[in-house]
Amino acid sequence: MEMNTKQIKHLKSLGHKLNPIVTVGQHGMKESINNELEIALDYHQLVKIKVSVGDREARDELINTLASTHSAQLIQRVGNVALLYRKNKDKPSVFEMV
Repeated sequence: MEMNTKQIKHLKSLGHKLNPIVTVGQHGMKESINNELEIALDYHQLVKIKVSVGDREARDELINTLASTHSAQLIQRVGNVALLYRKNKDKPSVFEMV
């Protein structure tokens, strides 16, 4: 789903208040983290994750892998924290809730 600048700005403002739901630690990706992220994206649509792995390039690669694996869009990345969005077709969109 392509989003315009206004929609991305709205998601960033919603994500600012969120706490990280999923945390990827120094041991990297595990199957349980993939499962939890899948559940979180299905339920919340907008998820903040914390990635504490290696250097900047390793974090960026892991965040991009997570986004593509779960068909989510990377909205924002600041330091170790990333904001992912995936629309759930069974729930109203976060744009319709406003």
